[in-house]
Amino acid sequence: MPASPFSGLDLLATAVVLVDDELRVIYANPAAEDLFSFSLKNVAGQTFGQLFTDSATFIASLDDVLGNNWSYTGRDLTLTRPGYASLHLNCLVTPIEHALARLLIEFRPIDQQLRIAREQRQMDQQQANRELIRNLAHEIRNPLGGLRGSAQLLERELERPELREYTQVIINEADRLQALMDRLLTPHRPPQVAPLNIHEVLERVRSLVMAEFPEGISIHRDYDASLPDLHGDKEQLIQAVLNIARNAAQALNGKGEIEFRTRAARQVTLAKQRYKLALELQVIDNGPGIPEELRERIFYPLVSGRDGGSGLGLTLSQTFVQYHHGTIECDSKPGRTCFTIMLPLE
Repeated sequence: MPASPFSGLDLLATAVVLVDDELRVIYANPAAEDLFSFSLKNVAGQTFGQLFTDSATFIASLDDVLGNNWSYTGRDLTLTRPGYASLHLNCLVTPIEHALARLLIEFRPIDQQLRIAREQRQMDQQQANRELIRNLAHEIRNPLGGLRGSAQLLERELERPELREYTQVIINEADRLQALMDRLLTPHRPPQVAPLNIHEVLERVRSLVMAEFPEGISIHRDYDASLPDLHGDKEQLIQAVLNIARNAAQALNGKGEIEFRTRAARQVTLAKQRYKLALELQVIDNGPGIPEELRERIFYPLVSGRDGGSGLGLTLSQTFVQYHHGTIECDSKPGRTCFTIMLPLE
């Protein structure tokens, strides 16, 4: 079988696609096949409009390159194949003189760059949140003490016992707010690191959630038993996962399914540092999903989608995960909400 005239591009790590003057695919190297999850045999002769559902703007740019015979650099381009997740890409389009092909297109995925930028924004926001929380807590604690003490003194002076019900409301609410302030301040304890099995953490969370929601909630486990031990603070990680799982159970109104899933992830960048091996921990539920207007703010303090919620659970989870040099992200739509925690295993 004769060698392809473009076989010299096969060894490139960059995804390369060649198209003719009708924007039909003439060639795609193995890196491009891997990136777009197709085979050259199946897509040869098809146009970009046939391959991708959202390529109209990109096709217009390619037509412009053909018409003017100049190069084109596209940034933050989104291409989606039917049935596959959208790809975020940078590309370089170069006109070429060849009997078969007119344009050489190089694609570079930028999902990792976008994720790193998102992680940096989360870290900056988390630092601002911590400072806000500390300042608020210190400002509120002193007046609370005075409020509670005054209510106790007033209670002693009341001659009618039935009026003490009102002073008890003041005292109880002051105690509740004091406990809330304590929770706001306590996350600043650094983790007490020791080797631990992440599945012991998940089993502890599972038992707590099942005890709190004994009927209607089922928790499925999909564990990778080959995962090595993690170095971390067991209590902080239990609390981080418990906050997520409890939120899921509450969103399900006590009736639905939650899944705990663990996998190994290789060659992962977390907080700008590269790790050969990381833990991917997912908490998935089949509830109604997070309201769209809250999805970008769910890790902010005092933001809650539930009546009576403190809006601190996910903030604390994010804090504890970041203490372990990890990341936490959420993907939510009706019928499936997935929180993904990534933690380095080195």
